[in-house]
Amino acid sequence: MKTHFAAALGSVVLTAGTLLGAPAAGAQTAAYPTTPFDVTFGASYVRGTLTWYNRSVGVDGTLRAVGCHSAWFGTYGASGNELGAWSTGTKCDVTYRFKTEIPADAPGGAAYVRVCIHDANANSSKCIKYTRP
Repeated sequence: MKTHFAAALGSVVLTAGTLLGAPAAGAQTAAYPTTPFDVTFGASYVRGTLTWYNRSVGVDGTLRAVGCHSAWFGTYGASGNELGAWSTGTKCDVTYRFKTEIPADAPGGAAYVRVCIHDANANSSKCIKYTRP
């Protein structure tokens, strides 16, 4: 009888431990919002996805440079102040993949991001503003 009781108790303890260690249903981490971007100038473009984190913006994209161009990204707060910036540097006649995070260290993070494609002299050829969803 003691053997059956010990086995039953062990089974109950094992089951309780498994249930207590299991995550609660629906307790998954919510995904951060994303925004696709596309800035095209002639045959050149910069395209990809912005990921809006709490204190930064992730950028995953591609620069296609026909001739010499660069991609530039700036994060801005709600008051319009620049929080951070990043550039690919000038690339010539190439398709260039990149993935980075741009600082946006302000409460609530970046309100918007400006994405620009520049010519070889760092003159803005075209810029588009993307607002946080």
